[in-house]
Amino acid sequence: MPRKRFFETPQPKTGLEHAQYFLKKIGLGPNNYYFWKQMGKALACTYAVMGAAWLFNETSPLGWWTLKPMPKEEKELEHLYQRREFPYPGDEEAMEEFIKKGGMIGTTIGPKGMVENDMDESDYKKELKDKKFEQEAQKLWFRMRNEVIGELQEKGFDVDQ
Repeated sequence: MPRKRFFETPQPKTGLEHAQYFLKKIGLGPNNYYFWKQMGKALACTYAVMGAAWLFNETSPLGWWTLKPMPKEEKELEHLYQRREFPYPGDEEAMEEFIKKGGMIGTTIGPKGMVENDMDESDYKKELKDKKFEQEAQKLWFRMRNEVIGELQEKGFDVDQ
């Protein structure tokens, strides 16, 4: 093997050597393979668990699997909710069956017989609040009416209810 001289110019590296040098500098060299293998396993396990949780949420046998509390009125109407599966647009038979069942949400009356609309949670809560207010006003009105009728009957007037 020839001896290397001090003033000799270095031989140019090949493309593969440049690539290996660069990969080693950014942490992808042969000494880092075990680390990246472990990281890959960890990511695969994490995504598997998250995917299973997402799938369970989509097809949960427990019904609505949410972390937020549901109002009592919404729980009573829960049986009216349904999940619609939209057909592939190219499948003519499935599209015809889908349209017969009720079509797109918000455009027709669904198979459960309820007109579906696009209300978000705040509109729903506002509607419930207005409904409760109406009920309280009705109660107060009947109470006042009965009180007035009672007072008039005590004074001797003939009041039919």
